[in-house]
Amino acid sequence: MAVDEVRRELFAAGNPGKAGLLSRFFKTGKGEYGEGDKFLGITVPQQRAIAKKFYKDIPLKEIQTLMTNKIHEFRLTGLIMLTYKFKKADEKEKKAVFELYLKNTKNVNNWDLVDLTAPNIVGEFLLNKDRKIIYRLAKSKNLWEKRISLLATFAFIRKNDFEHSLRLSEMLVSDKHDLIQKALGWMLREIGKRDQKAEEEFLKKYSTKMGRTALRYSIEKFSENKRKFYLTKSKSK
Repeated sequence: MAVDEVRRELFAAGNPGKAGLLSRFFKTGKGEYGEGDKFLGITVPQQRAIAKKFYKDIPLKEIQTLMTNKIHEFRLTGLIMLTYKFKKADEKEKKAVFELYLKNTKNVNNWDLVDLTAPNIVGEFLLNKDRKIIYRLAKSKNLWEKRISLLATFAFIRKNDFEHSLRLSEMLVSDKHDLIQKALGWMLREIGKRDQKAEEEFLKKYSTKMGRTALRYSIEKFSENKRKFYLTKSKSK
């Protein structure tokens, strides 16, 4: 089966030295957010090339076997395949990809897995649909589902639709996890690139409640004077 060829190519591309570096970079130690994750040491461009080579020949059911694998690169390659399938699919097939993704959020369990796929599957599917699901994800106790909710709105931001990004940011502004603070600040920064006034209206209300990480991310593109203004105003450490 094509999925077996994918596995063989991924194992062949592995780099033990790089695997060790990735394990540390993605915080796989005890008590860390990526605890227990296993790496082969394959770059994202390599995984994209493999995914592009095989995605047309692999049905969704077999892609799911990659997404449930304990090895990080298997999951990411499977998820990249989903983004490729989604992009080429008709509406019925897009829905099937979207539903498979949501059924497997427990396997989209590191920030790169989320960031490379949530905007391009969840966000793109919801562009012209009811968006209640992202609020359910934002209320989840699962770190990755919360990050998926924020990153999904990147697709809306690209269309200059900021409403849901800002509403989710209000919901998650006090979240204590660094990866949620980073995602929140990132989405605000993307809004600001397109409409700085819209971002600043949010910051006027919430900059003193935001974590320092989110605030620094959100004002990264501001002038030096404005950055100093918000950092001085903030009580966050």
